[in-house]
Amino acid sequence: MERAELELWHTRKDLKNLDSLRSKGPIVLVPTMGALHQGHLSLVERASELGTAVVTIFVNPTQFGPNEDFDSYPRTLDRDLELLKDYPVAGVFAPEVSEIYGAPQGVMVQPGHRGMGLCGGSRPDHFSGVLTVVAKLFGLVQPDIAIFGRKDAQQCLVIGQMVEDLKMNIELIDAPTLRESDGLAMSSRNRYLSNEQRQQALCLSQALNKAKDLLVKGCCQRKEIVGTMEEILQTADALDYAEVRQVPNLEIEETLTGKILLAVAAKVGPARLIDNLVLELKNNQVADSYLLGTGRKS
Repeated sequence: MERAELELWHTRKDLKNLDSLRSKGPIVLVPTMGALHQGHLSLVERASELGTAVVTIFVNPTQFGPNEDFDSYPRTLDRDLELLKDYPVAGVFAPEVSEIYGAPQGVMVQPGHRGMGLCGGSRPDHFSGVLTVVAKLFGLVQPDIAIFGRKDAQQCLVIGQMVEDLKMNIELIDAPTLRESDGLAMSSRNRYLSNEQRQQALCLSQALNKAKDLLVKGCCQRKEIVGTMEEILQTADALDYAEVRQVPNLEIEETLTGKILLAVAAKVGPARLIDNLVLELKNNQVADSYLLGTGRKS
């Protein structure tokens, strides 16, 4: 896509500027909470290959629980806009909270069975907040396609169920997780970590890689895979979960087959970090896979 001049929109009225772009091809949405890093920018690049890229930057209060990091979550709009100027983005929608949410006790979207357990277990209202804001952003921007990062695997699947169950006419794509050279999954919360804590955080990707190695060697028993990941994650400050689930519905099966999700979450220093691998077990082979749709690349 040819690079366009970056526009900044704060209100739903501003979004009328998108109407003139719809005739040029699909509107492709990249929802973010800002504090952009290269992982986000890879989603933007992918979006621009598919149509007119639009980025949202909104720190959503309803997906944070009590005593979580809503107040301290990094808000770096000026820096984010500067980064996006180097990418073919048509516009950035950065609304105030009052533009997205009206009076308290408003309508909220509740997750289905894919929101049970994992992050939905330790953060009970989290996915309701995620689905509510994503539904609002879909309604305001009216994208043809939306792209999410695969690192937030359960979130991708929960949003996929919402789109399917509520008959939303939007194609969803999950893009691969970008990692630092040492394997740490890119995350806005990585900036909370000291150098020592950052090294400690490598246990998440190490646990996933060890589990994948076991699968490659022919181990398909959930109990052994989970136990191995839990052992490696003992170096974190607090383990939230280490799990293996079937994709897309996140069922627990003791003998693993087909498409699976390796999922870990742990506290390191002040940061709660998550990481995931999506794998396909087929014909005695183990291959990286995708979560949503057909996994198309273009």
